[in-house]
Amino acid sequence: MSRALARRRLCLGAGLATAGILVGCGAAPRAQEDASPTHQALKRLPRRSAEARVAVALYEVTSALPELPARGSTEMFKTALVKSGRFRVLDRSRLAGSVMVEKQLAATGQARGRANDQALRGAEYLFQAELSEVNASARQSATTLGVGGLLLGGGSNRDELGLDIQIVEAATGEVVDAVNVRKALQGGSLQVSGVAALVSTVMAQRGKTVSPYTPDVQHSSSRKQSLDAALREAIEEGVRLLAERFAPPPN
Repeated sequence: MSRALARRRLCLGAGLATAGILVGCGAAPRAQEDASPTHQALKRLPRRSAEARVAVALYEVTSALPELPARGSTEMFKTALVKSGRFRVLDRSRLAGSVMVEKQLAATGQARGRANDQALRGAEYLFQAELSEVNASARQSATTLGVGGLLLGGGSNRDELGLDIQIVEAATGEVVDAVNVRKALQGGSLQVSGVAALVSTVMAQRGKTVSPYTPDVQHSSSRKQSLDAALREAIEEGVRLLAERFAPPPN
């Protein structure tokens, strides 16, 4: 093989590697149904009839963490409760701006229907939830490997968030039980550089030189579980534990 042909093949190979990295980074995932383990666990819970479900009221989920707004957390909590098929969910977080407005419209004759004919359904229990902690970088590690000028680096990072849920008896206001969940957020990184230096080292050992136009590759990527996704999984796990607390007694 001639020296010119060898150089062309080296340049072509490095160029294709660079293009492959760029194309891979640009690929966008398609939207799909949630397939997380916590979602599947809720779907596997035995469903109860509407009459057999426990009526629970959920007000606003509170958050002591600026990274996690309470509003989105409240909606996730309600969704998980409904998906469990164990609870009759009474939404109190939007009572003043939705249900009560409809009742007032019906009471004044501005709307027709039965909105004003019935009283609001009462709750047997109240769920009070709070996002209590985020432990940033609870565990970290990093490794770098160098071979002939090629540098490969990687690392991992683990954060944690916490969720506390109290079960309050509506009739007495007594906290009768509680559930707490901790969720780990996994992340990692990858760095690659020095491809041209490796090619130069290999060619030098063969007594050959490399064209100054040999392309180099520098690639850096990182991944970290979405904070929203981790929060949803923590809430779904909390609801699964709540469902166990309210499981029907064995026959």
